[in-house]
Formats: sequence, C-alpha cells, structure tokens
Amino acid sequence: MNQDLLKEITKDQIKTDVANFKVGDGVRVHAKVREGDKERIQVFAGIVIARKGSGIHETFTVRRISYGEGVERVFPVNSPNIAKIEVDRDSVPMRARLYYLRDRIGKQASKVKEKRLANA
Repeated sequence: MNQDLLKEITKDQIKTDVANFKVGDGVRVHAKVREGDKERIQVFAGIVIARKGSGIHETFTVRRISYGEGVERVFPVNSPNIAKIEVDRDSVPMRARLYYLRDRIGKQASKVKEKRLANA
C-alpha cells in the first residue's frame, strides 16, 4: 500500500531521458552548481563504480583520480540538478559494484574491460 502510494506520487519526477549507462562505463556528468545567485554547469568525468536503489531513490557513484587522489561522488539519477549524462566509454561489467578500483593506483585505477567493436 505505502509503496504504491510512493510510486504514484513520485512518477512525475522520474526522468525518462536519462542516458543508458551501466557500472564500468566512463561517463561525464553535467551537474548544475549554484554559487550565490548564479548557476553554472560543472562536469564530473569518471567511471561508474556502483548503481543503487530504484525509482526516485536510484543513485550512482562516479570515481575519478584527481591530482593523484581518488575522488568519488554520488549522484541521484532523477535529480533536477543533473543537466545530462554522457557515456564516454562502454564497458563489459563483470560484477555489480567495482569497489576494487579503490585499491588501485595509477593507470590501473581506470582500467576496466572495454567493449570491443566487431569491425576493429
């Protein structure tokens, strides 16, 4: 009963134009940032290491290496503060969460098995 009511209330807020991405993909998230009374778009590029939840509560975690330090950011999929999500690299995910990337350093931290093209 409560689940049905929650779905009914939030169905208008769920985005339908979200890019089709999965764990392991390289993405560029265009997030709206408010600074005082101005608003600008900030791009956060990295590898999706997790997707959690469903419906209005769905989130995804993006990880990147910035100046030798690992940076992770969690974004709600249906947030109005996300302008768009671009998929840079398509991958072949071997598991649901890529938390093992946290232990890697250097070039290995961004190595995920990528999808090969049939013609290449």
